[in-house]
Amino acid sequence: MTTEQEPKQRLHLVFGGELKNLDSVDFKNLDALDIVGIFPDYASAMSAWRSKAQQTVDNAAMRYFIVHMHRLLDPDGD
Repeated sequence: MTTEQEPKQRLHLVFGGELKNLDSVDFKNLDALDIVGIFPDYASAMSAWRSKAQQTVDNAAMRYFIVHMHRLLDPDGD
């Protein structure tokens, strides 16, 4: 008898916004941050990130990021 375990959740947040300057990660307007969403794995987060980054390619100051939320929630985990 085998029991399958659910894979560990590896939550990822994708968000972005316009930077004050290209040499830092300070946003121009925190109220205007674009929260794309929280994704269950890195692959789906990367797909969402790529889509948003391509939509804003004409604005050099616009940047999107992937945050590994699972590392923040369990810093001692693997």
